[in-house]
Amino acid sequence: MEKIILIHGSGHKADSWAETVSRLVNREAVLCPELSALLAGKAASYPNLYAGFSAYCGRAGGPVHLCGLSLGGILALNYALDFPEKVKTLVLIGTPHKVPRAAFALQNVVFRLLPKSTFASMAFDKQDTFALGNSMKNLDFSGRVGAIQCPTLLLCGEKDGANLKSARFLAQNIPGAELQILQHTGHVVNEEAPAVLAEHLNAFYAAHS
Repeated sequence: MEKIILIHGSGHKADSWAETVSRLVNREAVLCPELSALLAGKAASYPNLYAGFSAYCGRAGGPVHLCGLSLGGILALNYALDFPEKVKTLVLIGTPHKVPRAAFALQNVVFRLLPKSTFASMAFDKQDTFALGNSMKNLDFSGRVGAIQCPTLLLCGEKDGANLKSARFLAQNIPGAELQILQHTGHVVNEEAPAVLAEHLNAFYAAHS
């Protein structure tokens, strides 16, 4: 089977996929990149991160199955739009189709109050988290998502109020996309409901292997 690339969000690291991966039928085909490593020493910015992610996908060889959560979903969506011939399937979990400015501003206020030690469990340190976020303020894929060509599965926790509207927008605008709302689950689906997530992924990949 082609490689399955699971991309974590900014608040977590690659090991956040561990429980989900352990339940996947095709776990030997799974890759879980560490987003901070994809910067390869370059300044934290979305263009640099996306360039590193694109190079990573290219090294995986052949068409890949992309599955991203939050920031990881944004990267996956961006790549599927730019390189449709290189993406076999797309799974977007709690993924915004554009960066919500009000929520982003509120998040920045909260982050500024947090000690640096809080960011040890996150993808990037405090300085890089702010730098990356500021470089993403104008991201908006609203007018492009209709060009997605591969089978697409959209997943969103019912408690993930910040992304439910986006999930429905993507379902309405990506041709043939399937939307599943996960009950009793919030934003970090891979940690809150790994068994349920693995069940959805196994069924989706079996249908599009």
